[in-house]
Amino acid sequence: MSTKIYPIGIQNFEKIRNDGYLYIDKTALMYQMVKTGSYYFLSRPRRFGKSLLISTLEAYFQGKKNCLQDWL
Repeated sequence: MSTKIYPIGIQNFEKIRNDGYLYIDKTALMYQMVKTGSYYFLSRPRRFGKSLLISTLEAYFQGKKNCLQDWL
């Protein structure tokens, strides 16, 4: 079993994926969200992953396949 570090305070998707931090992959759900083509209001508490979600979507739309290898 490999040990991974929790990405506490890191809000950059690329850094989490490339530096080997622990990451719970929910990208399949984000793929569904992107495909519906609707508006979304992200009302979540502080420190609950809003910036990381936006960073993940940024990597997706910029085509950064090295970070999204499990998703694409």
